[in-house]
Amino acid sequence: MDYYNTLAEGYDELHEAEQLAKLKILLKYVQLKGKILDVGAGTCIVARHLGKKASVVSVDPSKRMLVRGVGKRHVAKAEQLPFPDHTFDIVVSLTALHHCDLEKALVEMKRVVKKDGIVAISFLKKSHTLTPFEGLLQRHFGAFEKIDGYQDYLYLIKHTK
Repeated sequence: MDYYNTLAEGYDELHEAEQLAKLKILLKYVQLKGKILDVGAGTCIVARHLGKKASVVSVDPSKRMLVRGVGKRHVAKAEQLPFPDHTFDIVVSLTALHHCDLEKALVEMKRVVKKDGIVAISFLKKSHTLTPFEGLLQRHFGAFEKIDGYQDYLYLIKHTK
């Protein structure tokens, strides 16, 4: 956490182009509309670049990252999302879950997405937790689509239960 609080001021300079590339890949496969939750939002890159096209709620444990963002923002961890069940049409997380307790984060994301909603997660290809992450996706969501993109894989899940 201290790392991201310290990095907040220069985060966009270091990582915005990379995060935008991942968002552009996601937008090829998913129309981001309705009520969207961005988990691990950092400086709210998703909310800034979707603008008024969507209603985005950004969540991140680093207050210093979120204050650099726009729109609706909540300081919270992926493992404890402060929203009622079945609140969001789409839940997005771009390269953030490797910092979390993966199982708890996935359980929370599944809880807050609406039935027939979409969960879209990018995950670092080089992460040592990639194989366990895929096993947890299978256990909690069943089928998912895996797309090779940039330095990450993009996982698309249609939540049907």
